[in-house]
Amino acid sequence: MRSRPYRPIRRLARTLILPVLVAALVAGGGTAAQAAAEDTEPPSAPGAITVVSATGTSVELTWTPSSDNVGVLEYHVSQIFTDVAMLHRTTTNSIVLTGMLPSRTYTFAVWAVDAAGNRSAAPPSLRYTMPPGDGQPPTAPTGLAVGAIGETTVGLSWGPSTDNVLLAQYEVLSLTPTGNTVVGRVYLMPPIYPSTGTTISRLTPRTTYRFAVRAEDEAGNYSALSNVVTVTTGPAPTCTARSSRRGPEVWISVRNVGPTPVDGWTLTWALPDSQRIAAIWNAALVSHTGGVVTARNLGWNAVIAPGGTVTIGYLASGSFQPADVTLNGQLCQPG
Repeated sequence: MRSRPYRPIRRLARTLILPVLVAALVAGGGTAAQAAAEDTEPPSAPGAITVVSATGTSVELTWTPSSDNVGVLEYHVSQIFTDVAMLHRTTTNSIVLTGMLPSRTYTFAVWAVDAAGNRSAAPPSLRYTMPPGDGQPPTAPTGLAVGAIGETTVGLSWGPSTDNVLLAQYEVLSLTPTGNTVVGRVYLMPPIYPSTGTTISRLTPRTTYRFAVRAEDEAGNYSALSNVVTVTTGPAPTCTARSSRRGPEVWISVRNVGPTPVDGWTLTWALPDSQRIAAIWNAALVSHTGGVVTARNLGWNAVIAPGGTVTIGYLASGSFQPADVTLNGQLCQPG
């Protein structure tokens, strides 16, 4: 029997527990109404759901009928795809659902309802993938662009693909002469939260990469590749820096986190010109102009071994904390 139209249930999280409001449908006179009002026993659970037949756009379901002490009025059948649920009703133990999409996986559940509105338990739900019928690939993503570049990360964004049925995901590929490797995926399930960007991580510093993006639909069809972008990751960190203040005294400690010694160094840091440096130690002041202080090593502390630290101090008016400390032009990470 074909399903009677029924209003869609609101979008909800993946669950098989759907609130169902059943109207008290009473046929006949006072005796039937009284019997229904006194009926508090729910029907038995229907038997397991089975698929009788299916096309790319429809499916026929059946189940063993329920029993009830008075009588089963109808069955409620839920149809769920990701976060979209529909509820259908039928008076027999079978139903034909139409308007489905090929290659899409649905979850079905069924309950029996009697005239008093008592609802049975549901048998185990059925997950069913519709027969294939989608041989059309998505369109290629467009306008692939590079965003923020880190030492081991690269941000990417692109224009969306379209598909005749439904997109499943985007794949980011790293292109090399020896082959292409998937280095990132953007899943599009549920489909109401589309995304056309991601950050690729675990890259190698100071390395050039070529990236492209492709779309995949639910049937496993892949689009052509997007345009290709070339990007070089930033340098590995060579230093960390931390500072402290004790009244007018300011201390800056810089640690060499690189693999080789630093032989001769120049430090810079941000400091407003209005906060003049009255004295400096463990370094020679080179300049303080344009809001930037430059200092260099002394003869005895020119070398900073890997894992080693050099600490300098100075006296300055005001309370500004040093910022943007660099070692030989390399910005030091907070340490």
